[in-house]
Amino acid sequence: MPAELLPPARTYLFVPGTRPERFNKALASGADKVVLDLEDAVAADDKATARGVVATWLQSATLADRSRVVVRINDASSSWFAADLAALGDAHGISLLLPKAESAAQIEETQAASPDAGILALIESARGVSEVDSIAAAGAQRLVFGTLDFALDLDMDISADCSGLGYAASRIAIASRLAGLPAPVAGVTQQLDDEARLISDVAEARRFGFGAKLCIHPRQVQPIHDALRPSAAALDWARRVLAADAASPGVARLDGRMVDRPVVLQAERTLALARN
Repeated sequence: MPAELLPPARTYLFVPGTRPERFNKALASGADKVVLDLEDAVAADDKATARGVVATWLQSATLADRSRVVVRINDASSSWFAADLAALGDAHGISLLLPKAESAAQIEETQAASPDAGILALIESARGVSEVDSIAAAGAQRLVFGTLDFALDLDMDISADCSGLGYAASRIAIASRLAGLPAPVAGVTQQLDDEARLISDVAEARRFGFGAKLCIHPRQVQPIHDALRPSAAALDWARRVLAADAASPGVARLDGRMVDRPVVLQAERTLALARN
């Protein structure tokens, strides 16, 4: 299927840029996208090495694999930003994840250096949230909520309760909608052995209009996909809505309720989410 017709990615799995032996394993994990990380997962002394490793691997990767790769570069204020862009400028088919995105100018600068790359903007500070509308309108491909760094910026404890993230999450979701972008990507769940927490985090993100999630371990991928997939009851309802509308367009009723255009659109959206 052509890339422009593919549904938006649901999962983005991080892999340290210094671990090339894990790149293909990550691609085989079932994650929709794999994030080769040059930022948080790489120590300062290893930045140049990681950059070279990722650039070299991309040169031999197939176009199909590159289309599933996102490279998280270092932020625009760092001393590594320019070198990251220079090393990846010719890597066709990939996307770039720009951390600490705080202005439209940063998106434009990144896009100018890598015109063939899609730019994902990682919103992870109070300033980033305050500028999220202009960031979304500047050409970002998708918005991503960096919840851990955002909480750190605001000195917020989210270890047990993430309710304090609600305002920022809403701003990011609304900015995405106004800019015509896919539903934004929720931040990581750090608790690797707590699937209940992972599923709860996905449900909370969905309530705010998010449609994907960052992953830090392959075992998180399938539970997220399962949590984002509509239930059997929801799929049955959607099929019955469309059948009723087809039988009586514009005047259908189902289960005692009128089937108007918004209901039909919701049913179509529900069925579109039913993928493996």
